Amino acid sequence: MSMQPVGSGEIPAETVRVARAAFPKGSLAIRIRDELGSLFTDAEFADLFPVRGKPAWSPGRLVLVLVLQFVEGLTDRQAAEAVRARIDFKYALGLRLDDPGFDFSVLSEFRDRLVGADAGPRVLDGVLAAARDKGLLKSAGRARTDSTHVLSAARELCWLEMVAETLRSALNALAQAAPDWLTAVAEPDWFRHYATRAEDSRFPKARAKRGEVAVRIGTDGMRLLQAVLSPQAPGELRALNEVETLRQMWVQHFHLVGGEVRRRDPKDRPPGAMRLVTPYDPEARGGKKNDMVWDGYKVHVTETCEPDFPNLVTNVATTVSTTQDLLMSGRIHADLAARDCLPAEHWVDAGYPSASQVVAGRRDHGVELLGPMAASTAAQAGGPFSQDAFTIDWDRQQVTCPNGVASTQWHERRSQHGLPVIRVRFNPVDCRPCPHLRDCANSPRAERRELNLRHRAEHEVVRTARAEQQIDEWKERYKIRAGVEGTIAQGVLRCGLRRSRYRGLAKTSLQHQLTGAAINLARIDAHLTDTPRAHTRTSHFAALRPADQTIDGAK
Repeated sequence: MSMQPVGSGEIPAETVRVARAAFPKGSLAIRIRDELGSLFTDAEFADLFPVRGKPAWSPGRLVLVLVLQFVEGLTDRQAAEAVRARIDFKYALGLRLDDPGFDFSVLSEFRDRLVGADAGPRVLDGVLAAARDKGLLKSAGRARTDSTHVLSAARELCWLEMVAETLRSALNALAQAAPDWLTAVAEPDWFRHYATRAEDSRFPKARAKRGEVAVRIGTDGMRLLQAVLSPQAPGELRALNEVETLRQMWVQHFHLVGGEVRRRDPKDRPPGAMRLVTPYDPEARGGKKNDMVWDGYKVHVTETCEPDFPNLVTNVATTVSTTQDLLMSGRIHADLAARDCLPAEHWVDAGYPSASQVVAGRRDHGVELLGPMAASTAAQAGGPFSQDAFTIDWDRQQVTCPNGVASTQWHERRSQHGLPVIRVRFNPVDCRPCPHLRDCANSPRAERRELNLRHRAEHEVVRTARAEQQIDEWKERYKIRAGVEGTIAQGVLRCGLRRSRYRGLAKTSLQHQLTGAAINLARIDAHLTDTPRAHTRTSHFAALRPADQTIDGAK
């Protein structure tokens, strides 16, 4: 299909007349069109289509349909029906009243084009650009970020189901690609065990019997892999995604011991970032945060937070579930810089800030990354011989202990995680006679004190941040971050933020870009209609609690 021009983009007069009559008070779609105009143009998505072929439906309009679909929580069929039958949708899209719309399958095909060109961020960019032109976006003030879990579109499987379904998936792919070859190599029992879904089978309850089933599945999968990788097998079979998933899953769970297939010990399996959790979404990973355990992804949402402007989502980043929040600050700042949405203050929770991230934010983008800095985990933390009790002379590269003894060694080193640190050592001759050696040294057998320091800028950031966090004024300012929880709740309730509609990281990322754009349209509409923001919910009984009493009754 090819992209062809669709005209001036003006709303037909008859559509305007009927829409005004049908919606005398307006609707979200009508108000957004009146206030922001045509959000997307065909030229922005021209690279998604070839120059020749059957004319495609307007990509600029399709993007708006996708966003409105997420605003109202519609399926593809419902969204296509809304374009065909609803007056307010025709008004927002600038369509004639007799326009038949398109088949619902067009939306799925168009999403694939967006994913293939990594064009998801353009959707959020289009809404933000229109909001900035209308003076609705203030990005130089404050912003806040938080993350939440996202469940994979594939259901969670127990490990026996997982390996059985992986083998069944590979057999189905091979049956389609090379049926004659598979018929020749398949064992007779395979048709009995893997012709139907694993969930339709009844695995034995006894541990020993389940172990026998696991060995049988592992042996069958190993035989299939050996057959596929043999010189007699067609070479194109090795390139099948399902075969590669089978290979990875078997490396993850099985190995050969004395020529026999055995299940790997849990300690002998790959790390979580490499570990598959389902054959039907190979990019999903198992995540854990506090007591929450899930299979899927993680999404990081950043929004503005200014009192006289709508709080608009300025960045959405989707990662696998094993990616730590600590690693995301730099990426988020780079994305905000590309959109010209960098804030002066960026408020985050305890998972994001570190000394290096705070320094990098100031140095690279002029952003003040603000959030609770993790407390020191050293054995002497908070005591009279903690690291904070030592005086550091950065210019002379010397450290003085609380008893007035100066260090004798100062070396640039790397930590066990590969980070640059400064290793400081005192002379054992000075430390041995000290009566406080056992309280000061890290080890009960140590003969001197050793310190591992961050570099000067990071060290001072940590000390300053930990001191400021104890002040009531800082705690009061930090309350601004809590509002992003409401944004995540809105994304969950309106757009299903915590469950992926599609399989794979790229498609899930597109879903979240559409979610961010949909939240922005809803908030711009609320701003235009003076809809007040919801207050924090408090039950009638909880409202009677005395101000000096906590929920559990402690004073």
